[in-house]
Amino acid sequence: MTAILSLRSAAALAPAILLLLTACSSEPAQTTAEKAAAASVPGAPPGAVDDVKVANATASEVKESSDLMEFSYAYPLEAAKIPKLAEWLDADRAANRDALIAESRRDRAAAEKGGFPYRPHSHLQSWKRITDTPRFLSLSSEISTYTGGAHGMTTFGTLLWDRNSGKRRSPLDLFTSGTAFDAAIRDDFCAAITRAKAAKGIQLPAEGEDSVFAKCPPASAQTVWLGSSDGRHLDRLTIAIAPYEIGAYAEGDYRINVPVTAGLIRAVKPEFAGDFRAGK
Repeated sequence: MTAILSLRSAAALAPAILLLLTACSSEPAQTTAEKAAAASVPGAPPGAVDDVKVANATASEVKESSDLMEFSYAYPLEAAKIPKLAEWLDADRAANRDALIAESRRDRAAAEKGGFPYRPHSHLQSWKRITDTPRFLSLSSEISTYTGGAHGMTTFGTLLWDRNSGKRRSPLDLFTSGTAFDAAIRDDFCAAITRAKAAKGIQLPAEGEDSVFAKCPPASAQTVWLGSSDGRHLDRLTIAIAPYEIGAYAEGDYRINVPVTAGLIRAVKPEFAGDFRAGK
């Protein structure tokens, strides 16, 4: 079992070490959402997309692989620059690694006892910056796991770091309630799901049809990502939906973009209202 790379506290790194980090670690792939966010900022300079890549340069990455399990967990420079946030991410990494090892050992023992082959389990997770406003650092993560079944699974993570309070928050913490959040975006959210499925050649079952996927789910039960087009206000909203939530596994996951409207901002708690603006 080999630890490939583990670096912390990027803010304290000397320039020479930063150069070494650049040379020794591969740059994480930029997501479609990040490209769109950077490229669509009105008047964005030519280097806007490159700036997103720089912001997502890996500051801490641990990879391990053995006949028992495969594990990786990474987060970007901007997160490492916040000591309390880096501490939480390191603790989350350790907790996920410990859970993976325990589950893998249990399932391998069961496989040996039952006389069937054991397939190494995995947990692969990478945090990326969505946006960084004066108050909030918004992060997203995609998590790929495998526990020995017919296929792996993709899930998502979300995190907001509130600089004003020095606390980690969930995006839904900024709203008066999950119910208010759902009510404000339901029509746009459900319509966007229909369009996303149509783009894949899939017709959404009619409401009331005898299908587990006939009903549009509450957005608050999915993963919420908040972004910004101007670097100052939260005016972008994406709902990340894992496989099986709104369709068969073969459909894959969905990333549903929903407009930030005046109606949605009315559902924001007063103390955060100034950090939002309606999207253009």
